[in-house]
Amino acid sequence: MHIRALFFASYGEILGTRELTVEISRASTVEALVRELRSRGEPFSRLPPSPVVAVNREYAQEDTLLREGDEVAFLPPVAGG
Repeated sequence: MHIRALFFASYGEILGTRELTVEISRASTVEALVRELRSRGEPFSRLPPSPVVAVNREYAQEDTLLREGDEVAFLPPVAGG
C-alpha cells in the first residue's frame, strides 16, 4: 500500500524533501513505516527511532495501524522562549 509521508521543518531539511510516497506492506503500523524509512540509510537513518507523528492530521502512536493513502506527518521537536 502507499503512504504519503510529509517531513516538516528540520526533517525536510535533513532529508532534502518535504514529501515522499512510501510503499509498505498492508497492516503496517507507524513504527513499521519509521523502520522502513530508517533502513534506507543516510539521510533517513537520521530520523529518530520514535518521532512525533500525525496520521491524517491527528497525533498518533507507534502502534497506529496505517491504511492505503494515509498521510503521515513527521513533526520535529520545537523549542521556544
